[in-house]
Formats: sequence, structure tokens, C-alpha cells
Amino acid sequence: MLTRRECLAAAALPAVAAPPEAARVRVGELEAFVVRVNRRGNWVLFRLSSSAGLTGIGDASHGGNDALTVTLARQFLRGLADRSIFDVEWLRRSAWGEIERSGRPAAVALSGLEQCLWDLQGKLLGLPAYQLFGGLLRPTVRVYANINRSTEPRSPAGFAEMASRAAAAGFHAVKLAPFDGMPPLDAEPAAIEKAMDLAVECVRAVREAIGPKRDLLVDVHSRLDLARGLKLARRLEPLRLFWLEEVCRRWEDLAAIKGEAPMPTAGGEALFSVKAFHRYIAAGAADIVMPDVKYCGGMLELKKIAAMAEGAGLWVSPHGPASPVGDAAAAQVSATLPNFLILEHAFGEVPWRAELVDPPEAFDHGTLALTGRPGLGLTLNDSTIRRHTA
Repeated sequence: MLTRRECLAAAALPAVAAPPEAARVRVGELEAFVVRVNRRGNWVLFRLSSSAGLTGIGDASHGGNDALTVTLARQFLRGLADRSIFDVEWLRRSAWGEIERSGRPAAVALSGLEQCLWDLQGKLLGLPAYQLFGGLLRPTVRVYANINRSTEPRSPAGFAEMASRAAAAGFHAVKLAPFDGMPPLDAEPAAIEKAMDLAVECVRAVREAIGPKRDLLVDVHSRLDLARGLKLARRLEPLRLFWLEEVCRRWEDLAAIKGEAPMPTAGGEALFSVKAFHRYIAAGAADIVMPDVKYCGGMLELKKIAAMAEGAGLWVSPHGPASPVGDAAAAQVSATLPNFLILEHAFGEVPWRAELVDPPEAFDHGTLALTGRPGLGLTLNDSTIRRHTA
């Protein structure tokens, strides 16, 4: 058995074995497509070429500044010019400083590029990406229909109509965020109470529309303070929520609501990196953590965050009102997670969603099937992208 000193000396020795051919594959050019969706944001899609003649795709949507996201992705790519498509950790570390300076546009740029690298690796090796993340635990992943981005008008009747469409499409879980129209917390108390009453009526209308057996999820988008959040949790108890999401902004308030709410709580969608999620989990902010593959740093970061949550005894439910590419990236990792719960799907945003990728997403009774093809398992449909370029 080697001593500690001998182990350290061995670790310091330079590698002498020649890398396999796969490790010599280099990145090439980056194509970026901004696809027009709706008033809530476009889809930003990447396609990265390689010296092996293969391409990898990724989703870099909803960074808050699409042009800056694309610019930063090209900046990160320049650092990868002489490196292998397998240098994911190197890319992560090299982008960290820019992410601290520029925030979400840089985090999303990194995440989109990182997805491209995993797609390339899988295609080069002839393996689905889930095989690179520990292997398949489930051939399908459960999904919920987020109707928030597609509902108009944003009224009880409007939410109920879209929820009925999701149920008819086979989804067994539906989420809405009816608090988006809330006035600021320093507004007149009567105005706040009126808006809360309307939001609760929207939730009640959706429960009636989907019936008692489907799961109902509610996102508050951090619109409330602690006192109103606790009151809301009690008001919603009869509606039997699957979870209550992001009630407040302050983590200590979220922890207090988690301790008293009669339903599970969820959150963390906006956080970047294992480091941020470690603080969030340590604060006891939620029962279910929601890393977004576009925001958190990519597929490997999602896997790391999920492992940390597993150690804390928490479920993981990736956030992601994303394109089919973002859904595929999150699903590839989700299929490998012991503590996976459910994946988000933006329902009803555009009628041509199924035409964006080949093969189209395969939803069946509230689950998304993985294709088993190499990498993320799909390719972009250029003709659809050209028709909807922003």
C-alpha cells in the first residue's frame, strides 16, 4: 500500500500515456439562434461544431439579455479553442469570474455551451448523455405542465381553460403562478389583499378544472412577505397542493414557511452553482430544490446539486420553462437521479414546438420518454428556426 507521501508524489507526475483519439477532438464554430416565442422571452439555442464533424446543441434561453448571452458564449468559446470537448470542468472554472461580474447572461451562456459539450461527447462515443452521468434509473421522467407562460387572459377562467387543455393532453400535474400581477409590498394593504384574493381564485379554478386526482403546483415568484406567505399557505391547504413554490425572497422567511406550511415547499430556480445551492440547502429554505439546467451552470452542475440535495434528504425537481433542447438536457440528467421528483415543461407556448427538433418530444400520460439516441438525442430543425427567428 502506498504511503500518503508516495500518493502525493505520484499525483504530481505528468501523464505519459497518449490520450485516446476521442480526447483530441476540439471545438469548432458556434451558431446561435434566437427563436421568437412570446412576450415572456425568446429561446436562445446553440449549435457547436467540432473537429470530428459532429455538432452539439444546447439551450441558453431566458438570460435576460439575449445579445449579451451570445456575446459571452463566444467569449467563453475562445478559451476552449485548443482544448478537448471533454474539458467541461475547465470551462466551468474559466467562466466563473465573468459570471460573478455579469450575472445571469453569463451563467446561461456557460450552461448552453456546457450542454453542447455533453451532446458532442455522447455523439462521439455513441452513447446517450445519461450514460455519461451514471446510467439510466428510469426510461421516462415525470413532467408537469407549467401553464403560466401561455395563459391569456390571466383570470380564473383563463387559467382554468389552459389547465383543462393540459389535462386533456395527458398531463397529471399542472402549475400556475397567479401572483405575477401582485402590487409591490409597500402598496396599499387593500390593493394587496384584493390581488391575493384574485390569485387564490385562480388556483381554486384550476383545481376545479383538473379535478381532485391530478397534482396542483403553485408558484408565487417571491411576491409576498413572511406574514402574507404563512396566511397564503393556510388558505391554500384545502386545495391539496403538490407544492408551494418561492413564496418570499428572503431565505430565512422561506425556511419559516417550510416549517409551518401544510404542503411541501420548493424553490431555488434562480441560483447558479453548487456553492449557492449549498447555502440554500443549509438555510433550510425548501423541501424540494429546483436547479435550472440553463441557470445553474449546466448538466454537470445539475448532477452535483442533486447529489448534495440527496445527502440532505431532499428531492430534486429541475426548473425549466425551456425549449425542447433544454427539456432534453434536464431530462438526460433527471433520468439518472435517485432523488428526482418531477420535471417542468412549458405547456402551450407555441403551436409549432413539436417541429423545432427531430424527433419531437414524446409525451405520454404525463411523462417524457428519452430517445436512447446518442447525446441529447435530438437535432435542430433549421427550417422551423428560420421561420421563427427573432
